[in-house]
Amino acid sequence: MAKVPDLPEADFCCPIPYQLLKVLTDEAVARCASGACPLDAVFDLVRAEILHADPAFALRIGLASLDADSFAPVYFAAREAADPFRWARRNLEEVERNKADKVTVPWRYTLLRMHEKVETIVSELPEADRKRFDAGLKKVFVDNYAAVPSEFIRRLLALRDAGILSILALGDDYDLQREPSRTTIRNDKGKHVFEVFIDARGQKSLTSQDMPFPTLREALLQAGQDVPEVAEDYSLIGVPDYAGRLTLASIPYLMHDRPFVQGITACHDIAAAIAAGAATGRRRRLAAGGWRLAAEA
Repeated sequence: MAKVPDLPEADFCCPIPYQLLKVLTDEAVARCASGACPLDAVFDLVRAEILHADPAFALRIGLASLDADSFAPVYFAAREAADPFRWARRNLEEVERNKADKVTVPWRYTLLRMHEKVETIVSELPEADRKRFDAGLKKVFVDNYAAVPSEFIRRLLALRDAGILSILALGDDYDLQREPSRTTIRNDKGKHVFEVFIDARGQKSLTSQDMPFPTLREALLQAGQDVPEVAEDYSLIGVPDYAGRLTLASIPYLMHDRPFVQGITACHDIAAAIAAGAATGRRRRLAAGGWRLAAEA
């Protein structure tokens, strides 16, 4: 399993709107879904796209010999071996220089454009492939698109230089307990107590069992939906009494099949889909006593 470095990298310069990919196209990804090994087929496209865009980078990491499982460990190896603050300082200098000179690093830009294409096949991956994807390639994509503004890195480095910031790597196996006056974290390195603790780990995927509304939760589970199933307009499907009547746009419940759904643009797309569904699926009809909503036949 690939280990993600302790600090994110700084956001990089690239053309917007995105340039079209040459190899990893919608059609090519769709063909992978019908094959016997969809994840490996998709990675073949990822590898070919990077080779085309940045041969020097591909040669440097030995990309030709890597697969869907070995790519992430090799991708993170140099950062993992370096001091995180020294790496952050070098990365910030590179990013600022590239922004000033309007230089785009090809392999970074290629990864950025590929993650949404690959996401379209995630819901169709066999369980074994999904676990492999989550353990490897997904982490590379998340690390790439989750790059942060340069100002954020500058502030981290300033706090480090002032002697008031350090990094504590927790690993994957730790216990976090919140109390009114403190937060305690235990891992294989011991016990760590914080009077003030800000949890910025981000959202995690939720299942039907996590639904806070008891009646809806029971309906989803009775329908055999461990994860809520939604239509293109995000209305529930396959759930008696709720299908077509209730939309579910809460991102944690969408992340199972859309692991990269996040940010303002994703929220905009979700809202637009719901609005379009409401516009085509319902109409207003004047009834006695005022207006009421009526479903289209």
